[in-house]
Amino acid sequence: MTINLLAVGDVVSDRGVEFLTAHLRSLCKLHQADFVVVNGENAAGVGILPRQAEDIFSAGADVITLGNHTWNKQQICSYLDDSPYILRPANYAGAVPGRGYGIYDGPRGLRIAVLNLMGRLNLDSNLDSPFSVADKLLSGIDADLVCVDFHAEATSEKLALGHWLDGRVQAFWGTHTHVPTADAQVLSGGTGYVTDLGMTGPANGILGVKAEQSINLFRGGIHQRYEAADGPCKLEAVLFTVDTDARRCTGAVRVDING
Repeated sequence: MTINLLAVGDVVSDRGVEFLTAHLRSLCKLHQADFVVVNGENAAGVGILPRQAEDIFSAGADVITLGNHTWNKQQICSYLDDSPYILRPANYAGAVPGRGYGIYDGPRGLRIAVLNLMGRLNLDSNLDSPFSVADKLLSGIDADLVCVDFHAEATSEKLALGHWLDGRVQAFWGTHTHVPTADAQVLSGGTGYVTDLGMTGPANGILGVKAEQSINLFRGGIHQRYEAADGPCKLEAVLFTVDTDARRCTGAVRVDING
């Protein structure tokens, strides 16, 4: 049996949520996507609010993953405990709300595991090793298909973990940088891989933010509350096709939309 898994890059601001709402279902229909995972950690600029999570689910997401801005909006903490369909990185050290992975009902009786991890290079967070946490969790997961959102800055760390998990998970994608990479592929062990999905939201500016604000910081200016860039939006995503009988990915292709 073949299943199509759609992974959607970081949603940035309410503008990104609105663009996702306008286009996700038609994108799923066009590519016959069976299951959808959306990274939503920037829906509020930095962090995500419960109302934005609800909007992303209403747009067509089956699961929402997060990252280094998980705790920027404290309103999300109780929501993380209440909803099994939104994940924060599993390798946060210590006792934090929510869960880092889940096993979900997919089409035709399939059980789909989604694992959210975060990198340790250049991200200022209290984290356990994503390699050891992945090993521990995978040893106890019983599912037909396993996919991983690795929220990380360094491309080398993403590639290293992707190759470490090759053959043990069916789909692996990177998030966080908001810049899509051109290396969607199937690794030798059968894992679909891409270094970074990109983002969903304002196409202009810098990573979805007004360019002048980012430039101001790099020139030594005082930090300002980020504002979404003006102009058109985009949705960047990768479609993974998985042979569930062979437990191998057979294709990984970009399916971006430019507004």
